[in-house]
Amino acid sequence: MKRFFKLTTNFYFLAGAFFLCWMIFIDSNNLVNQFKLSRKLSELEDRKEYYLERKEKIKAEREELMSNPELMEKFAREKYLMKKESEDLYVIVKK
Repeated sequence: MKRFFKLTTNFYFLAGAFFLCWMIFIDSNNLVNQFKLSRKLSELEDRKEYYLERKEKIKAEREELMSNPELMEKFAREKYLMKKESEDLYVIVKK
């Protein structure tokens, strides 16, 4: 017990313990904030990968659409409800 008391009253031990507590809990770059930031970074990297893949997919679809006039006409008819002069267009809305 005397040895433990002597160790805990040592100046270097107390300074080290204070420094460790300061860095883990009190500092603005504490351990909790670093953990949150690393989690957010990994989440953002995953989202970046998703958006890069989506961007490549959209580019490929756009190239295919622009190279084929029949496909472009189909897209315009379905997406923007375009029609020819001699056609009637009926829109059915589901409730």
